Amino acid sequence: MNQQKDYFPEGDAFYASLRSRYRAAGIWQFIFLSALLAAIIALTALLYNVVDGAFGYIAYEYKKSPTEFTSTPINELTQEELLVILKDNLSAGAYKKLDTEQKMETRSQSDLLSLFMERLVRIDTKGTWSMTESLTRGAEIQAEVAEKYPKATLEFRSWLTPQFLVTPMSSRAEFAGVRTAILGSLWLVGIAILFALPIGTGAAIYLQEYAPKNWLTNIIQTNINNLAGVPSIVYGMLGLAVFVRVLETFTSGAMFGVTDSNGRTVLSAGLTMGILVLPLIIINAQEAIKAVPDSLRQAAYGVGATRWQTVWHHVLPNALPGILTGSILALSRALGETAPLIVVGASTFISLDPSSPFSKFTALPIQIYQWTTRAQSEFHAIAAGAIIVLLALLLTLNATAIMLRNRFQKRW
Repeated sequence: MNQQKDYFPEGDAFYASLRSRYRAAGIWQFIFLSALLAAIIALTALLYNVVDGAFGYIAYEYKKSPTEFTSTPINELTQEELLVILKDNLSAGAYKKLDTEQKMETRSQSDLLSLFMERLVRIDTKGTWSMTESLTRGAEIQAEVAEKYPKATLEFRSWLTPQFLVTPMSSRAEFAGVRTAILGSLWLVGIAILFALPIGTGAAIYLQEYAPKNWLTNIIQTNINNLAGVPSIVYGMLGLAVFVRVLETFTSGAMFGVTDSNGRTVLSAGLTMGILVLPLIIINAQEAIKAVPDSLRQAAYGVGATRWQTVWHHVLPNALPGILTGSILALSRALGETAPLIVVGASTFISLDPSSPFSKFTALPIQIYQWTTRAQSEFHAIAAGAIIVLLALLLTLNATAIMLRNRFQKRW
């Protein structure tokens, strides 16, 4: 009876115990809520810092007036008119170099206009200000620019524009865009998924459905789990040793007749990224296969199906939503990686779009890194715009994963 009273207090002791438990529950609820608020504040500060740099005042002067080259407003210049202006005013060497990179006649009107502004008109940026400074100190900034740079034009600019998305890299921040970097990132993700998804799914099927449960498979499984946490720079060194050097004949395209390339191509980088996400895809695919009820397997075996028929017709179709979701989330990690690409040989400045697996390349994280290391504030502004583009791509991948999960997920 004494022991029972210790476990089940009565009277005042019961209410005291109840208040103590509610007090402890309230304290822990407050701790969890504080953690959530801290995470929201940190995320909000991050997003605000990025947006703050992508908008704001810029003061600039034209080194040469556009009217020195044409009387037509620059926004009304046609592709043919821009070609004539560039050919007449650029040096023969500069024009030939641009034509070698990409035939001038094949360039779009927007590309030619960017070249016209960058190479002939040329902009001299006097200063840039963040969105917060522009909104809170607008009058002071206007007075400062009017005093120090009386000939300068002051305008509130969004560095993230449709033109920014379709313009290639430039040595001048005012004309630089992320088209080449976006295409490079898409090439990397495409090659990585083509390489990693079938191999990772096949490995997961074997480990989950075929492999005997012994010490060898336990070692393999443990190492796969450990590889998922290996720093990405290690995968970059692996890619440099294997894909760039050992397999250079293949990754450079020399095996297929390509003569103007080396092993530091988008193919080498894509395969490196594929190896990086391979352990994640295997683990996610295993978990998706585990989630398929064992009763489906037993029912298939009961009607005479072989193990392969069971896997192909019952297990895989039901595990596919989870496999695809996990694979897309794994690719989100690859899309934001920088260290392996630097090791493999991504270019920090390239204005040519990748046109094949054997092309030189850059990627959005590389471009952001390169711009943030520059001293000029205008490069920091376009880096903020590029970060927003990268976040949008990541959110698109994650949203696709959620849609696939909600569309195909079955409740058991």
